[in-house]
Amino acid sequence: MDIKLRNIAYLLLGTNLGDRINNLKRAIEKVEMNSKVVLRSKIYTTAAWGIENQSDFLNQVVCIHTEFDPQKLLENVLDIEQQLGRERLVKWGSRIIDIDVLYFNDEIIETPKLIIPHPQIHNRRFTLIPLVELNPDYIHPKINKSNLELLEICSDTLSVKKCFN
Repeated sequence: MDIKLRNIAYLLLGTNLGDRINNLKRAIEKVEMNSKVVLRSKIYTTAAWGIENQSDFLNQVVCIHTEFDPQKLLENVLDIEQQLGRERLVKWGSRIIDIDVLYFNDEIIETPKLIIPHPQIHNRRFTLIPLVELNPDYIHPKINKSNLELLEICSDTLSVKKCFN
């Protein structure tokens, strides 16, 4: 009998439009409809990355246990984004919600639609700071450095500040 073990994934949530706190809350509620959120970082106010002349983002990382495989998890988070009103108009543009799959177990996946670990983790403080809060010792399976080591060598200088929570 094949018993499927629960998968562990880390998701980055981001928003810079509308009621940003509520956007994060609603996204987590939707994630929890199919997966279990076991850890959540603090919420961080972060300067926009990529296209910098836009409103600051609120970002949060969550660790989930899920029965989904990586492709199904991606489909689920894209569906959640659409349900919450995400419009993909401009790459790195303003958005009501963005959900990125950062890590999935210790897997390395490279398909046309899905790259895990997320290819920009090591370049973004707004991702690394909440990841370090949740799991500083997790080893990036491709770069072979911990989240904390990646943060220490990250060249990103954009502002990342703990929100009021």
